[in-house]
Amino acid sequence: MKIKNPLNKRLPRELKGEFGKYVVVFLFFVASISLVSGFLISCESLKVAYDDSFEKYNIEDGNFEYAEPATDEAIENIEKEGVTVYENYYKQEETKDFDSKLRIFKNREEVDKVSLLDGDIPEKKDEIAIDRLYAKNHKLEIGDTVKTEAGDFKICGIVALSDYSTLYENPSDMMFDNDKFGVGVVTSETFDALRNNHIHYSYSWIYDDKPSTDKEAKDKSDDLMKVLAVNGVMENYIPEYTNQAIIFAGDDMGGDRLMIIAFLYIVVVILAFVFAITINNTIIKEANVIGTLRATGYSRGAMVRHYMVVPMLVLLAAAIVGNILGYTAFEEVFAKQYLASYSLPAYTILINPEAFLETTIAPMIILFVILLVSLTVKLRISPLKFIRRDLGKKKKKKAFRLNTKIPIMTRFRLRVIFQNIPNYIIIFIGLFFANFILLFGFVFAPMLEKFEDNTISSMFCDYQYILKAPVETETEGAEKFAITSLDTIPGKLKSEEVSVYGVEEDSKYIKVDAGKKEIMISSAMHKKFDIDEGDTLTLKNKYEDKEYKFKVGGIYDYPATIAIFMNNEYYTEVFDLDDGYYNGYLSDNEITDIDDNYIATKITQDDLTKTSRQLIRSMGSMMTIFLVFGVVMFMLIIYLLAKIIIERNSQSISMTKILGYSNKEIKQLYIRSTTIVTLLSLVITIPLCNAIMKYVCIAVFSEYPGWFEYYMPPVTFVKMIVLGVVSYAVVARMLFRKVKKVPLDEALKNAE
Repeated sequence: MKIKNPLNKRLPRELKGEFGKYVVVFLFFVASISLVSGFLISCESLKVAYDDSFEKYNIEDGNFEYAEPATDEAIENIEKEGVTVYENYYKQEETKDFDSKLRIFKNREEVDKVSLLDGDIPEKKDEIAIDRLYAKNHKLEIGDTVKTEAGDFKICGIVALSDYSTLYENPSDMMFDNDKFGVGVVTSETFDALRNNHIHYSYSWIYDDKPSTDKEAKDKSDDLMKVLAVNGVMENYIPEYTNQAIIFAGDDMGGDRLMIIAFLYIVVVILAFVFAITINNTIIKEANVIGTLRATGYSRGAMVRHYMVVPMLVLLAAAIVGNILGYTAFEEVFAKQYLASYSLPAYTILINPEAFLETTIAPMIILFVILLVSLTVKLRISPLKFIRRDLGKKKKKKAFRLNTKIPIMTRFRLRVIFQNIPNYIIIFIGLFFANFILLFGFVFAPMLEKFEDNTISSMFCDYQYILKAPVETETEGAEKFAITSLDTIPGKLKSEEVSVYGVEEDSKYIKVDAGKKEIMISSAMHKKFDIDEGDTLTLKNKYEDKEYKFKVGGIYDYPATIAIFMNNEYYTEVFDLDDGYYNGYLSDNEITDIDDNYIATKITQDDLTKTSRQLIRSMGSMMTIFLVFGVVMFMLIIYLLAKIIIERNSQSISMTKILGYSNKEIKQLYIRSTTIVTLLSLVITIPLCNAIMKYVCIAVFSEYPGWFEYYMPPVTFVKMIVLGVVSYAVVARMLFRKVKKVPLDEALKNAE
């Protein structure tokens, strides 16, 4: 008959004795694992639904737009390139009851099919099915009426358009905007009955033989573009692999995966070291017992396994609970985050083995390795030394010498700090990560507000009008300008669209202070691409195999948009246009005497600030999670490690009580030492986190079009310090209760 290990009987007592600590760590593990599990599960489930939608809804391989309807002969010529072309016209109207633009399509049944989420697809005249997010943001429901400049529509369904999973109005937009822009479908009869003021002759194509890589897709689309250019006047051309409305959601989903997983691993490592230190403290307290057990035949391996059991069980229990919460409550939380930004088709929750691996197996391995190494090293000491409580590798003959001119109380606190340096190092590291998480929650709003303020303050004028054809206006203050777009050459950063302005010599809106054959670049371009005055800038035309080289003659203060500026004379020379060419107006007054048929785009403050609005909408609640998590982590690390320091010094604390020191005086000796280390850690880690966060934000936001300058107002540092001090005050009060509970007879125990 096999005898059970007697050491196992100590496990319930150990768990009971440190129940508070284990509950706190358990809850923290549960919170971390459930958040990461929920993120991975929702992300993977949505991503699978998104990927499947390409085949399920026959999403286009690209689209192009002509100034006039393509002839049958043109379509035949295009389809000889191995593509099938589908008519995909749309009309765009402004709404009356709220400020937005609604892009209206015929119901698509062959390409870019519609995912019906609720209600019905339009079958009657003047019925419309609109995008889910657009409906949600404007509190529209089935049965409501949408009023537009072209007429009113009754909402009969809520849909997601497969080619508008992200609501980009234009491919050149810095950010999608599901508040000011929406899409919908109507019947063919309703579409044809609408006015043609804002009709776009758009066509979608599907390759007969799908390219297998982006490079192959690029080569095919480049060949196709040459054919398109000779069969009509192209006004737009977007291959699927560059169409942000289609690909942005897919690229974004899972883009934060590595960061979220790294966040979990950092938390596990910190808590593993906390466990290692607390177990080390337990070993010190139980040194005599360990020595006796080793002397009676228990191996070092048995002792290592014994002290690892409870932490591993705590993590295993937390992982089980965390994964259950991940598949239930938190999956929905993160799914809502994505669905608040993207118009995705219906999805089902999928079992995700990778989530289990990342949130359970990997943390268990990390904890196991750290505890194994820590315990193996600590338990190398001989049984005799354990019995004698001689646990140091080298016995110090006397304490570290301090200058006697230092006041006695200060020396005492310094001794406490020196004796607990490993604990304080973990406190410092823990506070660094806690403050980094806090800063991530704090940095977002000020950064976007600054971006919005810069955008508004640097506007050339209140209105920019881009025309389909030159038209005169009598509007006071309206100034002609020319505009086109080129692309940067991909390198360290991916290719990005650049707005190219040609302005009048004496423009009152844009002052080009450069040579006649030089350009000025926006300050955003200067900072993002590290281009300086005197450099040569090479840009390319995405519709033609042609590059342009420009000499940079200055930096124009335009902090939000990637753009270059030149005088109109140089502009017409570069692009081989007639003298005095223009295709737009800059104006502080709204232009009302140009027919809408001639206006391609009207750019206002709302258009320029859509990026900040959308990012705040889609990520605001996520920042709150980081704030809460950072505060909790801060308090947990301080409490657990400071508690260990008090327990380790319980004998000294008891002795000072016997000598007549009050609890308040003892608090000043022991808790104030931790206070000093905590405050110093706050002062050091906050600027350090800020310096690192700057590079993190630059790396993260470099993927977005435009330039987001890192900005952290001084008041944020004050908030973080105040939050840290208040959090520590709560912890210090809890620690003071621990000091008061140290009994007087503790000084008589374990006497060496």
